[in-house]
Amino acid sequence: MRLPVMPPVMPMLARAVDGLPEGDLVFEPKWDGFRCIIFRDGDEVELGSRNERPLTRYFPEILEPLRQSLPTRCVVDGELVVARGGRLDFEALQQRIHPAASRVDMLARQTPSSFVAFDLLALDDLDLTPLPFRERRGALASFAAHFSPPVHCTPATTDRSVAADWFARFEGAGLDGVMAKPAGLAYTQDKRVQYKVKHQRTAECVVAGYRMHKDGEGVGSLLLGIHDARGNLNHVGVATSFTAVRRRELIDELAPLAIDDLRDHPWAAWAGQQADHGERGVMPGAPSRWNAKKDLSWSPLRAERVAEVAYEGLLGHRFRHSARLVRWRPDRTPESCTYDQLDTPAPFELAQIFGR
Repeated sequence: MRLPVMPPVMPMLARAVDGLPEGDLVFEPKWDGFRCIIFRDGDEVELGSRNERPLTRYFPEILEPLRQSLPTRCVVDGELVVARGGRLDFEALQQRIHPAASRVDMLARQTPSSFVAFDLLALDDLDLTPLPFRERRGALASFAAHFSPPVHCTPATTDRSVAADWFARFEGAGLDGVMAKPAGLAYTQDKRVQYKVKHQRTAECVVAGYRMHKDGEGVGSLLLGIHDARGNLNHVGVATSFTAVRRRELIDELAPLAIDDLRDHPWAAWAGQQADHGERGVMPGAPSRWNAKKDLSWSPLRAERVAEVAYEGLLGHRFRHSARLVRWRPDRTPESCTYDQLDTPAPFELAQIFGR
C-alpha cells in the first residue's frame, strides 16, 4: 500500500462543550460507533482505529462494500456502526471485537456493520490534510453521491438551527449528539480542535463499592447500582474523574461503609468470578474487553449511600460512558434508586437521517 497519507493516523478529536457554538462551523450528527480511518489502495483496504490497532480482521463484511463505494486510492475518516431495529446498537458493535475467527465470521453475518464517512484525508496522490475542512468536505461530497449501503456519508449543515433540531431528534435513533467543526481547520492529528455537544442527564444511584486509583492514592472510581423491577441491584457503571485531593477525601468519606464479609452484599455472587468476553454481564469485576490485563478488582461497601451522578446515555441497562459525581443525596434511600427515573429518548428511525 502506497498512499500520500499512510497508517497509522491518529484521528482529529473534539472537546466537549455545553451548547452548540457559534461561528464559521459545519455541524454533523455525532455517531455512536468506533472511530475508523479507511486506507484504500486498489484492492487493499485497511481499517485503522483510534488507538492505532487495525480493525480490519473484526469487520470482514465491510471490505467489499468499501471497495465498491470508495475511490480506488483514498484515505477516509469516519465511524463504524452497527444498526439494529432502526437505531444504532453500540452494545452489538462492542461484541464484534473477539479473538476467535469463527465468532468474528458469525457476528459479521448476524450483526453486519456500516461505515459513515465524514472527512477525506487523501485522494489519489493528493494529501488533503493541509486543506480547510470545507474543502475536504466538498471533495468527499463530490463522490459520496455514489455511495450505497452499508457505506454512507454523514449529513452536514452550516445552519445552527438545523443542528439544534438534530440534537433534539436524532438521539432516538441512537446517535450521541452533534459535532461542530471549524470550516477553515486543517486536519490536525490527535488534537481536540473540534467541538462535541452531548446529551447530559442525572440519576440517583447506590454506591456499592469502589476501585482504588491506579497510583494507589485514593478512590479512582465509584461503583454504581440501580434497582430493577425485581429489586435486584444491577451494576450500571462507574463515576470517575476525581482530583487528587478529592480521591483522598473519598477514602475517608467511604471508610464507615467498608465491609470485609460479602455474604450480605447484593453483589456477593459476583465476587471472584470472571466474566466471559462474549457475555453482556454486569459484574463489577469483569475483565476489560480492551485491556485484559487491567486490574478491575474492587472494594465492597454497604449499599446504603446514594449519589447523584451526571451521565450521557444508556447502553442497554448500563451507562454508556463513565458518569460524574454531582453530590451525595442523604435525602434518598437506596430502594428509591430504580430504572424508572431514567429518561428514554423518543424513537427515531435511523433510515430517515440518510433519507433512505
